[in-house]
Amino acid sequence: MASADIVVGGVARGKPYLQDYFTDANRALKRDSQQDYHLEYAMENSTHTILAFSRELHTCDTNDKIITESTVRVIWAYHHKDMGEAGQNYHGSNRGSKSLRLLNPEKKNVLSASLSYFDLTNQDVFIPDKDTTYWCQMFKIPIHHEKHHVIKVEPVIQKGHENMVHHILLYQCSSSLNDSVLDYGHECYHPNMPDFFFTCETIIVAWAIGGEGFTYPPHVGLSIGMPADPQYVLMEVHYDNPSYIEGLVDNSGLRLFYTPDLRKYDAGVIEAGLWVSLFHNIPPGMPAFMSEGHCTLECLEEALDAERPSGIQVFAVLLHAHLAGRAIRMRHFRKSEELKLLAYDDEFDFNFQEFQYLQEERTILPGDNLITECRYNTTNRTRMTWGGLSTRNEMCLSYLLYYPRINLTRCASIPDIMEQLHFIGVKEIYRPVRTWPFIIKSPKQYKNLSFMDAMNKFKWSRSEGLSYNELVLRLPVNVRCSKTDSAEWSMQGMTAIPPEIERPYRTEPEICSSESSSYLHGSLLLNLLFIACVVLSTLRNSWPFV
Repeated sequence: MASADIVVGGVARGKPYLQDYFTDANRALKRDSQQDYHLEYAMENSTHTILAFSRELHTCDTNDKIITESTVRVIWAYHHKDMGEAGQNYHGSNRGSKSLRLLNPEKKNVLSASLSYFDLTNQDVFIPDKDTTYWCQMFKIPIHHEKHHVIKVEPVIQKGHENMVHHILLYQCSSSLNDSVLDYGHECYHPNMPDFFFTCETIIVAWAIGGEGFTYPPHVGLSIGMPADPQYVLMEVHYDNPSYIEGLVDNSGLRLFYTPDLRKYDAGVIEAGLWVSLFHNIPPGMPAFMSEGHCTLECLEEALDAERPSGIQVFAVLLHAHLAGRAIRMRHFRKSEELKLLAYDDEFDFNFQEFQYLQEERTILPGDNLITECRYNTTNRTRMTWGGLSTRNEMCLSYLLYYPRINLTRCASIPDIMEQLHFIGVKEIYRPVRTWPFIIKSPKQYKNLSFMDAMNKFKWSRSEGLSYNELVLRLPVNVRCSKTDSAEWSMQGMTAIPPEIERPYRTEPEICSSESSSYLHGSLLLNLLFIACVVLSTLRNSWPFV
């Protein structure tokens, strides 16, 4: 691994050692002249070597990575011999990596081991030999006539399918359905998909690959068992099969833990960002292209004024994109002033997406504006990347977990369509832009082409891509503002202008720590201790070295 921040340690002849190393751009391992890792605990027996260590978040050392709330890729390797005078021992295949979020303040609540639970799992679903499959299955929540709270959700992934199950979404469906729908499982978004699937629009649970599950805060739970609560739900499982493996059968799903001991608030989920459509598009060959999805003040003002004028409290956020995604930020605006980021991941990993627990709950008020900002890299692509469902398409979404629950499920936007076409020189289309598909009438080089064909035909250079990016970030947006049961707020379909920010938020400069300052905050220190024990607990004379 080039340019890695590395700690080397072990126990040699009964004496523990721990040293700060790094690799340069050529992957050469070098001892750091500034030693910033501190050994807290060491133990070795005939089968295990365990090391626990601590480090400042910011060490003032250019060879050390600054630890932030973004995803961190932790690498590990070991050899059965200690690193001695003979120098380095090559680890061979004894190595691995894992993406982690070291500053995620989750997993502090200890729940009873005797909690009741129920599983929502697919039953012998055949996975086609194609790269992307969305499978939808109907379920009935097995709790009736008495209010309970779901307080924890875990994935139930079939062994061997950990890299194939990319995400699982659970939607609340229309209350008008009956048990006849329970016989149905079908490929999602297919022309022959049952019509009643479209009544399932409210996301109540979201899990994505790499996540370990979700525990609600002590004062919040997902309500089940009451008339307004989910009765029939649709589970959408996204299967990723890029190798086109044949004969796969899956039984993955979710496990929901619940209790009759009610908490103070009911939780809700809002999907915010860019409405998933072809009008979210990214030119090829772009090292950094920015897309923005707006949860507009018009939508938030109408929904909150009607249901919760004092605002809602956000306690966790899941940031979601696909393979071209490199960074995602959830920005928060109030009265032309930008507030602190709600959530961010500047090292986004497609294979590690989970809810970020906020350090402090954040209030969203009527008239606030939320922007999901996504940065993409398409340097290895030769054609347009389109918004869509496949992992080779793109998304730019945030899922906000909040309380108390209100009747708002999606708060999103679509950039102006005709302005995108005008950029590539389109002058006229045959049909009004409100209909789909529409065909281009002029100029001649695009005549009778579709929107997609014309955008792909345009000769995209990096300069043209940058100009296009500047344009789409300034465009008016079409507001999407949805309720449960396929209903819409009156703001749905209106045109809104991106906010003018008079006072952008200025982050405080990173301040590195001196030797005399205290070490890592207690919660992070515990995380590092845990990582050391788990990752290294089965290793003998262990030392991370790649």
